[in-house]
Amino acid sequence: MVCATVVFGKYVYLHDDDDEGPHQAVDSHQILVRKKGKRSYLLYLIILPILANMVYLFLAKEKVGAAFIVTILLSLLFMKALHGKSIKKESVVIMPGFGVQIETHYSRRVVRRFVPIGKILRPVLNECVTPVTCYWSLALIIHGEDELMLVFQELRPPVKMLVPIWKALCAATDAIKKVNTNVADT
Repeated sequence: MVCATVVFGKYVYLHDDDDEGPHQAVDSHQILVRKKGKRSYLLYLIILPILANMVYLFLAKEKVGAAFIVTILLSLLFMKALHGKSIKKESVVIMPGFGVQIETHYSRRVVRRFVPIGKILRPVLNECVTPVTCYWSLALIIHGEDELMLVFQELRPPVKMLVPIWKALCAATDAIKKVNTNVADT
């Protein structure tokens, strides 16, 4: 059951919170990337002159072999630059008793990482400032690790999409810490 949907720019935020059934403890947050038509239009604008150049070189019959190889390599380079790692969505599945599963869905594969809830010291929101841009990221401070673990490694969603995920992670980790301190006190 989808509880919340937020659309901002090229990102769509979905929050699945099952209050009924066997999955009532699972809290799922997904950030989807909306596809735009401008990217494919730009792709055709780049490929069309390359193909026209290839036809011209074949008709001119001057050093066709070298020109053909260079043209193919350039078109492959442009295609790779435009498509890159095409990411469909990134999601965070919070299972309060077990841990957090972080998924990144690419066009052909899915990368999953699991962090046990006991290893998470604190979820944090970071403001990342570079010479060119400024953006927010959600990270986990992991026990025994030197570096922060980024929750969204590829996407840079706006802060208003990160705050509900951060609050859910804080609630899940604080609940476990309260149970552990109560057990230690007895």
